[in-house]
Amino acid sequence: MPNCRPNTSAQSLKVCARILLLLMCIPTAMTHALPNDRDQPIHITADKAVRDEKNGITVYSGNVQMSQGSMELEADILTIHHPSDDAEKFVAEGNPAKMRQQPDIDKAVVHAHAGTIEYFKLEDRVHLRTDARIEQDGAVVNGDTIDYFIAKELIQAESDQNNAGDKVVVVIPPNVQKKEEATQPPQTETEQPAQIESSPAKENGSQSVAE
Repeated sequence: MPNCRPNTSAQSLKVCARILLLLMCIPTAMTHALPNDRDQPIHITADKAVRDEKNGITVYSGNVQMSQGSMELEADILTIHHPSDDAEKFVAEGNPAKMRQQPDIDKAVVHAHAGTIEYFKLEDRVHLRTDARIEQDGAVVNGDTIDYFIAKELIQAESDQNNAGDKVVVVIPPNVQKKEEATQPPQTETEQPAQIESSPAKENGSQSVAE
């Protein structure tokens, strides 16, 4: 690195300034960037592992913990389907199986649990079934099955169609309601309130929630 003493030439001072500016920018970029979880290495610990090379399946059992970037999974049994070199589908089973992930650097961590958690890597989608629950920043969605589209930050929940008393339950905290009200533009006299039509999906217990 050039010596930045007062008696250096103008060219050396310019080089020093450029290097100092570069060094100042590096920490900022590191603290404001969340790497794509799908591009990170997978770490798994378990009591037992059985690999079926012929069928492209590996089964981990007993105190299973998996992490990939910000995503973490806890389960009793974890089955990984890898028909090619890359794993394509993860099936976590537990009582319940649990998952955590931070979708973005400025977003709250998503917590989810269910009897079975399926992660489809190519679709960037998580499917929860059997007593499914997903929570983020105080907002909670409960249902028989829940699909969480990670990149779109979209949640779709459905109730058990075979159980008439089963419903999708959504809890929206007051702070989220206030944020939505603050972002809505004031209504003018010529504007008419929007008409809400019930869709067949909602009537049979299906509900989508965009975060």
